[in-house]
Formats: sequence, structure tokens, C-alpha cells
Amino acid sequence: MNEHFYAVIMAGGGGTRLWPVSRRRKPKQALKLFEDRSLFQISVDRIRPIIPIDNIYVVTIAEQAELLKNLVPDIPEENYLIEPQPRGTASVVGLAAAYLQKRDPDAIMACLTADHFMRNETYLRELLQSAYAAANKSFLITLGITPDFPSTGYGYIQRGNAEGSYSNKTAYHVLAFKEKPDRKTAVTYLEKGSYVWNSGMFIWRAERILQEMKKSMPDLHRRLSNIQAALGTEEAQGMINKEWAEIQPQTIDYGVMEKADHVLVIPASDLGWVDIGSWDRLPEVLRSDDNNNVIMADMSIVEESDHVILFQETKDRKSGRLVTLLGVQDLVIIDTDDVLLVCNQKKANEVRKLVQILKERNLEKYL
Repeated sequence: MNEHFYAVIMAGGGGTRLWPVSRRRKPKQALKLFEDRSLFQISVDRIRPIIPIDNIYVVTIAEQAELLKNLVPDIPEENYLIEPQPRGTASVVGLAAAYLQKRDPDAIMACLTADHFMRNETYLRELLQSAYAAANKSFLITLGITPDFPSTGYGYIQRGNAEGSYSNKTAYHVLAFKEKPDRKTAVTYLEKGSYVWNSGMFIWRAERILQEMKKSMPDLHRRLSNIQAALGTEEAQGMINKEWAEIQPQTIDYGVMEKADHVLVIPASDLGWVDIGSWDRLPEVLRSDDNNNVIMADMSIVEESDHVILFQETKDRKSGRLVTLLGVQDLVIIDTDDVLLVCNQKKANEVRKLVQILKERNLEKYL
């Protein structure tokens, strides 16, 4: 383990496409989909072998902090950084960088997600160690997922020539960050072979990313500098609240990375990476039966049905409801104590529309 290597787990998202199980006070990173382990717990456990637990930081919002602390109680409480309101990933990364640079001027931070599944955890650790070596040379590093189909749901990174090898992993110069494409463009990207999916995982020196923010997002950098100066004093939280209210929401990709110099991408071809952003992604990470059904329910009978995803939330249920299916296909069925969701799998990515309707109809109790 390297004492200057830190992990920053970004865990403040709501996961509206996994509604109605994912709610404001129980986000998708806290859902226990894998043998009673949450995505957040898994995201911490897979980096423990290379990053000390005292060097793992979590950025989240106040209403989710206690839940996450209870899931992984051995992360020091002071390592939970609270963003007063969601302001995008640029501010999240900047806040963590401000804390880490003050704690350790030589800090190298790996910005990681709390809600992605990675089957090959050993390979992830190898990638992170390679990226650490490149970050030591003041490069900004991103991990790019080698695409295996023409996805229109991910952003892409266009890679150029190889810059060098770090711990037996080749790093390439980044030519451009691309927004989510249409299908025709995605097919072209796949055929060219020089494009990778943007994983949202980044590794860099804390000092280095703050320098880039000063260049490309000067207002954010000024506010982060004010916050950093107040850290360790009684005025710290007040300063965070004051400055945070004035920050303009922006992503780290658009706000910094698209304009930055000396950016490298390390392709990750064997990571087994899945962004579990919607219910239809579950068959990629959970075992299906002979009819391609994913059944996560204590009380169910499924007959003559195929390509069904059934998730039944049973904890603290007042009744032992039995769910029975006969002769249905291609459905997502989510059964909770107060909501029943039924949709076609092709529409699973649009569940957030229902969340918006609930807001418009003042049905906040279901969110």
C-alpha cells in the first residue's frame, strides 16, 4: 500500500431509474443486490487491498450519509465529505481534492463510483496501480472500458497514440471526449477500435486537478480555495455552505477534462464492468434461470414465462405477498411495500419519467 494513494468514492446519486427500490433515503448504491451486500460495500471492499481504509473518502449528501456510514462503519467519520446540495461531479471532485491536498500535498486520488459492478476486481486494482504510476508524472488518467457493443447510453473517449507503459498497462493520449452518440455513430466508433466507453473513473494528483480547475473553471477554483482555507477551523462548515450555494452545476468531464492538457486513458478490456443504471442491466450481473429470468423474490411462482426480471423487497414487509407469473415475457416487475412497478424491459431505461410524474403530482412520499 502507498500512503499517498487515496480513493474518493462518489456516492451522492439518487438512481431514479432503479425506482421504486432506490429512493432518496435509500439510493441505489445502498441496495443489497448481491448476497446481502450493497454496491457501496462492494466498491469499498475491492480497493481495500491497495488503499488503506483511512485513505478512503466518501462524498455524499447529508440524507444519505448515515446510511452509508452504517454499511461501512470502519471508514473514519471525518472521511465522509458532505455536499450541501448536488452541484455535479466537478464540485465533488474539487471538494475532495481540496481536503486531500491540505491533508497530504503529495496525495494522488482515484475518483471512483459507488454504483458500478466489476467482475474482475484484481484487474481493477492492477489498473489503479498503473494509473497511480502515470499520475505521479502529472498526467490526468481516466479508465476507458473497451466496448463490446455499440452503446448509445455511454459517453466515449477517442484515444490516440500510446504514451507509455505503466506497470505493464499501456496508456494512450486522449484526443477527445465524445457525448452519448446515436446508434449509427456508435457503430462507427466500435468499428474503428480507437474509442472506449467513459467509465467515470479518474486518477490524478490532487494538486494537479486543482490546477486544471483554476484554468478552466476559475470561479469554482476560487470558491474551493476559500473552503480549503477554512478547513480545520470552526468556520469550515459555514464557509462550505456559503460557497456551495453559489457553485454552478457542472460535470468534471465537460468542465475540466474536455479542455485539459496531458490526459491519458488506460483501456480496461477485461474488467467485467457494468453500470447498473436501470433494471434491465441486472441479467448482466446476476444469475438467470433456464428461461432467462432473474428472480429475486422470496414469495413467487413463475410458470411459462421468459426474460422476466422480478425483484421483491421483503424486508420489513407487513404482509408476505405472493407474486405469481404465468405466460409473460420481457417484463420488469418490482414489488415493494408501497409501490408495484410493471414495465417492458425496453422501457426500463425510462423509469425516471415516472419519478418526474410523481414530483409533478406532489406524490413525494413515494420518492
